[in-house]
Amino acid sequence: MTYWLDINVLVALFDAADAHHDAAHCWFAGVGAASWATCPITENGLIRVLSNPAYPTVFATPVDVTQRLRIFCSQPGHAFWSDVVSLTDSTLFDISRLRGHQQITDLYLAGLAARQGGRLATFDEHIPLGALVNVPRDVALVIPA
Repeated sequence: MTYWLDINVLVALFDAADAHHDAAHCWFAGVGAASWATCPITENGLIRVLSNPAYPTVFATPVDVTQRLRIFCSQPGHAFWSDVVSLTDSTLFDISRLRGHQQITDLYLAGLAARQGGRLATFDEHIPLGALVNVPRDVALVIPA
């Protein structure tokens, strides 16, 4: 099983001061490291968050974060998943079941994980999995915090 790391998991792995840092590292060392994935959205999200001057605990430029990410992704077990799904695909997504705009990215990430035959690793317990069509709810693994 390949676990696709969402942005919050990546941030927790990279930021020692993150509230989920220890949980992320414990889970990754025990389960996730064997087979894990990133995609353009999650990689870009990590770079955006950690290089934001307003981010309180990491002081890094986009170049700094990108270099760290490049090293991280060179580890065994990593796969890069291209963005190969669209929210307009009604065979995978039922957008009418979303409750708001803040759920769009989470839903997309869960749909991509399903399409790739993997699972989304997240700390988010509120992903609208009911908006996925013919996808088992265990497509998202909520890492215990």
